[in-house]
Amino acid sequence: MRTAGRNHLYVPGPTNTPDRILRAMVVAQEDHRSPKFPELALSVLNDLKKVFKTTAGTIFTFPASGTGMWEAALTNTLSPGDKVLCSRFGQFSHLWADMTQRLGFEVQVIDVEWGSGVPYDQYEEVLRADKEHKIKAVLACQNETATGVTSDIGRVRKAIDNANHPALLMVDTVSSLVSIDFRMDEWGVDCTVAGSQKGFMLPAGMGILGMSPKALKAMETSKSRRCYFDIGDMQRSNVNGYFPYTPSIPMLYGMREALDTIFEEGLENVFARHEYLARGVRAAVLEGWNLKLCANDEQWYSNTVSAIVVPEGFDAARVISNAYARYNLSLGAGLSKVAGKVFRIGHVGDLNALSLMSAIAGAEMSMLDNGIKVTPGSGVAAASTWWRTHAPNEG
Repeated sequence: MRTAGRNHLYVPGPTNTPDRILRAMVVAQEDHRSPKFPELALSVLNDLKKVFKTTAGTIFTFPASGTGMWEAALTNTLSPGDKVLCSRFGQFSHLWADMTQRLGFEVQVIDVEWGSGVPYDQYEEVLRADKEHKIKAVLACQNETATGVTSDIGRVRKAIDNANHPALLMVDTVSSLVSIDFRMDEWGVDCTVAGSQKGFMLPAGMGILGMSPKALKAMETSKSRRCYFDIGDMQRSNVNGYFPYTPSIPMLYGMREALDTIFEEGLENVFARHEYLARGVRAAVLEGWNLKLCANDEQWYSNTVSAIVVPEGFDAARVISNAYARYNLSLGAGLSKVAGKVFRIGHVGDLNALSLMSAIAGAEMSMLDNGIKVTPGSGVAAASTWWRTHAPNEG
């Protein structure tokens, strides 16, 4: 049976795509080798540097996802057997560590409680002890999507610098770029991994990788096998505004429109809007429903996704399935260690307070349907109180 109305999409990616971006992607196909094509390609690649906050770095796009960019970052800069330091505190930091090991690198994993973020002090301690500089790269997820945890990448850079260590810094910004402040040059990030389907408000399908001059230099000694994700091939084609193989033309037009949308709002205003919306959602969870977030301390709270812990004895998966079946509401599932324990509200991309009200109201109704004793209307009331009494750029 057809369900009337649009699906209320509040997973933390893919996010809602604005109509103007969808319209921009409905284009006739064209020759990606034509003399005119570089106007589009170079404008996208150059303007992406603004959202990465880099002037020294180079941006590459691939028909791929963020996972592909994990692989591209590793294989273009490292050699088999190189040692990599990373931490595991959620499903995506786990998957990146797992990929690193499967690609033949030696991985030193620091396991952290899920709900916390990057262990800055432990990173510094390990790097100080690495007198021979065997560690060639340090991995960090700026925003762990599975648990709703944001880490301070500036503090990761400080840990590396305090240890006087030459390792490359690689950062996953898939669920944070264009939504949470990121400063590639200032924080000395060498490889920045991103994807199209979250803050950029596009469909999934474009992987985006920022590389510093140091990372590009590391390619000269990297002995890892690569082909599709070879940055050298991309460099040689991109310099003239082309690609080494057929790009997704609709995605490039979509990214052009997405960047225009972001710049019209103002990048700093986008960050402020995401914090404003996130604070309202957190008010609903903590003050309205009297529930807990998976993020176990305020320092870790994410402005793009909140993972809400259901009370003991209840199944978050039932809340999610009921919300979808009864209210046409898509909520994010708990993954791996937190499966069945949390549901996630994504508050990233093209959203405002009223659109998020539907996520809060629907999640509340679904919890009540499943016997979770929250006061009807409490989440909406708490969120609306916070949003009405504050404005973006206010604490």
